[in-house]
Amino acid sequence: MTRAVVFAYHDVGVRCLEVLRSHGIELSLVVTHEDDPRENRWFASVRDWAGDRDVPWTTPERPNTAELVARVRELAADFLFSFYYRRMLGEALLGLPARGALNMHGSLLPHYRGRAPVNWAVLHGETRTGASLHYMTARPDAGDLVDQQAVPILADDTAGVVFNKVTWAAEVVLDRSLPALVAGAAPRTPLDLAAGSYFGGRRPEDGRIDWSRGAAAVHNLVRAVAPPYPGAFGTVEGRPLRLLETRRAGAARHPDRGPCLYGEAGRIYADCADGRRLRVLHMEIDGETVTVDAFRRRYGDRILALGA
Repeated sequence: MTRAVVFAYHDVGVRCLEVLRSHGIELSLVVTHEDDPRENRWFASVRDWAGDRDVPWTTPERPNTAELVARVRELAADFLFSFYYRRMLGEALLGLPARGALNMHGSLLPHYRGRAPVNWAVLHGETRTGASLHYMTARPDAGDLVDQQAVPILADDTAGVVFNKVTWAAEVVLDRSLPALVAGAAPRTPLDLAAGSYFGGRRPEDGRIDWSRGAAAVHNLVRAVAPPYPGAFGTVEGRPLRLLETRRAGAARHPDRGPCLYGEAGRIYADCADGRRLRVLHMEIDGETVTVDAFRRRYGDRILALGA
């Protein structure tokens, strides 16, 4: 029987573990993370998945310790897989599996290597992304490609919606690649690293809206950090504002006023710096959801200045 040690987290981790199990791969050990109580955990738990199926699991604070390396060595696994595990694995671990160490990355490599690839792709207005299965090297997201699956990013898709598509793509890629991996016949295509770039992790404060940018850029930011992520934020007349859902909506009504927020015909709009506007479908002011009716009662026909 083919044996694997798996480093995994998040929905991609759970779904890819299901694929391995469905293909009869023996899961010798699952390494995952303790959940951060400060984080909004909206995704499935790898630890719970492993515990419910009597799969051995561990949650070390750091993965590259001599103790864990020795444990993985003793297991003599055929493969090591990393499915959305959040820490880099060192060469001591990567060199242990007899038939290779592979990672599932949430982009179409070599594009969007590094952290938060789905959020970055949405932020940059990409129309497609996907999942890529590749061999791991000491350099992140740089090893030979086995296979990848593209998915579309539609005009109003949020990062959460796209992440669900990428999770499906990861499942598809692994499912169709496993027979060839087990048979020793999987392709290995070197990545052209010059064709893509690395991106770093994102923080909640990166959701601050730059109102000097145009409507498309603001809309993409809103989509990239919309719930379950922390959301795009700024101020309206100096009060805290969060934009959680928007749509592009043609020409601005007040192009000479600068970025502003106002009601019109039973809707809420935000004019942007490029003379275009967004329709605001979901927003908060001072931490409270503001509906169209509540906006009209509070502000009437006033035009409200927007700022960072």
